[in-house]
Amino acid sequence: MEPIVNRSRRDFVKAGAAAVTIASLPIRSQAATLNLPLGIQLYSVRELLPKDYPGTLKELSSLGYKQVEAAGYFNHSAAEVKQAVADAGLKLVSAHHSSVDLHKSLDQIIAFSHDLGLDYIICSYPGKTPANEHNKGFNMEDWKWNADEFNKMGEKVAAAGMKFGYHNHTVEFTQTEGVLPFVELMRLTDPAKVNVEMDCGWVIVGGGDPVELLHKYGDRISMLHVKDFILPAGFVRGGGKPAAEEPKVEELGRGVVDYAQILAAAAAAGHIQHCFVEQEAFNVPWNESLKIDADYMRKLGAS
Repeated sequence: MEPIVNRSRRDFVKAGAAAVTIASLPIRSQAATLNLPLGIQLYSVRELLPKDYPGTLKELSSLGYKQVEAAGYFNHSAAEVKQAVADAGLKLVSAHHSSVDLHKSLDQIIAFSHDLGLDYIICSYPGKTPANEHNKGFNMEDWKWNADEFNKMGEKVAAAGMKFGYHNHTVEFTQTEGVLPFVELMRLTDPAKVNVEMDCGWVIVGGGDPVELLHKYGDRISMLHVKDFILPAGFVRGGGKPAAEEPKVEELGRGVVDYAQILAAAAAAGHIQHCFVEQEAFNVPWNESLKIDADYMRKLGAS
């Protein structure tokens, strides 16, 4: 297979000596207490799966990944997906679906997910109220509507024997009408119906602090996404403002995100069930990139 290269972000200007210093810090062993199976979000190999679905899964298994999270099935039936996953020696535990798809086909998604034996159905991106659907940004009515919809979906998913979760990006950490949308979602969603899959990388790019969120909402966060970036020069981590420029995607341990600290906080919170690598672009051949990620996570205690 042709290697996928991060061409679109190749020329991004790196943040300088500070980024290099942070990336070169030794991995701290305290995070080893998280001790979860090594997982990967299959969005990482979205260009490979349509070409060779079973072969790509087997390659991921050979790199040491144990659990996977779906982001599309590429016209395969539930039986075909189950067989390919089993043949690769992997466990499929959850799947991403957009708010649009969940509203359009929730019953079918639940039935398909049930046939696959999934534990979680995850909303990968929020929706908007009909009145705001053509506008660029989200307003607070959108976030209140999302919270109400998530509660309804969570109840329906639970009735089918699975759990419903929400995956963040950066938009949840942009002050909206004086309120932080992520905080509003936590306030308005029912913990018994809505889990959180925290994407640690996007939290940081959005201006938030994953460690702080784990301390405050650790009982709501059941899954993590881990990814690394080089952040724009001058960006203040945890400063409450999103990055003004697009960050450069890096392999784990080659950017500025300190996952030893984050995973230690996750272990202390005691509610994390799954942790997925998500490599959104590659700087080296894809299997080399994902091996770098796997090796990094094993040093932090993934099994």
